[in-house]
Amino acid sequence: MSIFSDINGFLVELLGPLGPLIAVGVLGTALVVATLPMFLVKKEDPLDRLKRQRLDPNAAKREPTQALRVETKNDKLEKYAGFLEPQDEEELSNMQLKLLRAGYSGPNAVRTFFFLQFALALLGLAVGGIYAYLKSQGTEVPTQADMLKWVLGPGVVGYMGPKYWVTRRSAEREEMIINGFPDSLDMMLVCVEAGQSLDQSIIRVSQELRASYPPLADEFEMVAYEMKAGKDKASVLKDMSERCGVSDISSFTTVLVQSQTFGTSIADALRVYAEEMRDKRVMRAEEKANKLPTKMTLATMMFTLPPLMIVLIGPSLVGMAESFSQF
Repeated sequence: MSIFSDINGFLVELLGPLGPLIAVGVLGTALVVATLPMFLVKKEDPLDRLKRQRLDPNAAKREPTQALRVETKNDKLEKYAGFLEPQDEEELSNMQLKLLRAGYSGPNAVRTFFFLQFALALLGLAVGGIYAYLKSQGTEVPTQADMLKWVLGPGVVGYMGPKYWVTRRSAEREEMIINGFPDSLDMMLVCVEAGQSLDQSIIRVSQELRASYPPLADEFEMVAYEMKAGKDKASVLKDMSERCGVSDISSFTTVLVQSQTFGTSIADALRVYAEEMRDKRVMRAEEKANKLPTKMTLATMMFTLPPLMIVLIGPSLVGMAESFSQF
């Protein structure tokens, strides 16, 4: 421990009270700068090679090569893909599913998420460092523990901010899907009984639900597009249930797949399941209503009982104080 004490004393003598913190920051920055080239170096993309060959001056002698990739606005992050995306396929798939359930279905969603984590963490560290420097210029010299909290605190908040945002968006989206699902089943049942096919009813339901429940309308619209593209109906419905992460939709997709497999009437299956979903929604509302008195008990005791005790006992206490003062 004497070596660390000597190093700490040397840094404090050389750089002032913030010497150890500055040394740690410089060392961390150097390590990040030294590590970045290892992640940024990657093999040449065959599509980039084709593009370079197409732009070659001698390309006129050969057949023109068709462009195989359309550039997007987020192509600037493409060269950082090895650093911003998980290398494990399972971890990448789980992250994509988590962002899909939060409503972020873009091709660069995972890359943007990790970029925001990295950028906000660095921004938080910079803000924390500036705040710690300004506090150290005061009359009172803060301890090293306080300095670390001031510097690392904003960095941790910046790093965890995107995770908290995605989790909150996912919960809100799931709640909207649960609340709007019974209405969508009623609309789908009306469309099917009116003579429309399941594909047409899904398209109509997605249009009608757009104003009230946009997340559920987006899911039905995606299902309609995938069916138009020729994808198998069973796999499309299973993908929808996986994207939503709601047990009611998983059961609904199972009912439709079984109805299609065994050749039973879709209208009958929708009628029974829609009635069950309405009953579940009423049960959820009754459950919330029954929990309300229990939640209000603590607030009632905190804000009602103390004023009542003051009104009832206050005059007696004042009278007792006056009688004791006469003695």
